[in-house]
Amino acid sequence: MEELVLAERPVWLLLTIAAVAIVLLLVLIIKVRLHAFFSLLIIAVATGLAAGISVADVIGVVIAGFSNTVGTVALLVGFGAVLGRLIEITGGAQVLADKMLDTFGEKRAPLALAVASLIYAFPIFLDAGFIVMLPVIYTVARRLGGSFMLYVLPSIASFMMMHALLPPHPGPTAAATVMGADVGLVIVVGLLIGLPTWYFGGYLVARAIAKRYPNTPVPALLGDPREVPEEERPSFWAIILVLLLPLVLIFFNTGFSTLEAQGTVTDGNVGFQFSRLIGATPVALALSALLAMLLLYVIPRRKRGEEVGGLLEELVDDALAPVCSIILITGAGGAFGRILTETGIGGEVADSLDALGLPLIVAAYLVTMAMRVAQGSATVAATTGASIMAPAVIAGDFGTIAVAAIVIAICAASIGWSHVNDSGFWLIGKFCGFDTVTTFKTWSVVGTTISLLAFALSSVLFVIVS
Repeated sequence: MEELVLAERPVWLLLTIAAVAIVLLLVLIIKVRLHAFFSLLIIAVATGLAAGISVADVIGVVIAGFSNTVGTVALLVGFGAVLGRLIEITGGAQVLADKMLDTFGEKRAPLALAVASLIYAFPIFLDAGFIVMLPVIYTVARRLGGSFMLYVLPSIASFMMMHALLPPHPGPTAAATVMGADVGLVIVVGLLIGLPTWYFGGYLVARAIAKRYPNTPVPALLGDPREVPEEERPSFWAIILVLLLPLVLIFFNTGFSTLEAQGTVTDGNVGFQFSRLIGATPVALALSALLAMLLLYVIPRRKRGEEVGGLLEELVDDALAPVCSIILITGAGGAFGRILTETGIGGEVADSLDALGLPLIVAAYLVTMAMRVAQGSATVAATTGASIMAPAVIAGDFGTIAVAAIVIAICAASIGWSHVNDSGFWLIGKFCGFDTVTTFKTWSVVGTTISLLAFALSSVLFVIVS
């Protein structure tokens, strides 16, 4: 994309334009009831023009933001939805739900789902991992009754914490790399800070919020529930194999990438090249979906003498159809975020905060928070915040643990304060069947409490070791 023609606007005017745009967007979605896809695109174009992007460039910026977001999200959501649907329709979700309830008991079901999500979220992106877990959450919620919120919010908290604070997720990895931090140490510090953050700032807060929504129904996004006879359900270990495959492939890629970065292997190494192919998250999910088709659907049906043929194609169509709207809304959210990024609002605010002479770790958090609020992407916020603060950190001659604590503070800022320019806001909200206001009161609140507690704990650690 060619260099933008951008008319200069004072910072106060840019901030005013951004605030007005967000208010108008909420009015269109909540009051006028215009579909979020149209609302986001209309406000994105209007905001770009008001902020000084030329008429010739504004549509190009919107398309770039939309396509970049959809290019990342569509494959993850598409393959994740197919995998989730296969687990649902074959009875695999019932197998996992039965095993979970037998092991942990019905009273601990929300905690069991949260812990399972915590483990599954280690290497897999938030959106893809959450979609794969949804059938199990749906099944447990239907089995035990009560509000869907009680089961889904603790799981969301798990995915948010892992995505925000721990490598190999892209935000923490990028921030650690820019800061020159030891990635292994960042993982250790991230776990030390992240686990209490997840429990007190995520799980317990999610449970408290869920009590305010006692009658939330279970969505039927992945299709109507179907009780599969016990004799036709796949084995527990077949389901575990399907779910663990993407984790193994992604860790395989992460391991070789670490060795390559350290110089232990070259970028021409066959293992490294192979890991980059099969360990990329979309490919790992695609391979897992294909394995699920074979292991959970095709082989069992053929053993029972049942037809497979066009039924598998219909199953995939049924899985993809409901998520198309979500992908478009998510892309439109990315377009709005790109408009705000191109106006330079986040950068101007971040530079101003950096110049205030605040304590280093406080400045790092606020700078990253400004980027998060301005443009929406957690990964971009963490990467940009780390880039802005890196010179001060390097000049400060801090120890390795102190640098890791700053990285965690930056990553904490990147997950909080989510609103309408965050593609995750729309993706999770729509998959859970939440309206916009409810998404603010659930997803955004949980993310912000995780953000604040993780920052507080990282600040304490920073003070102790500095």
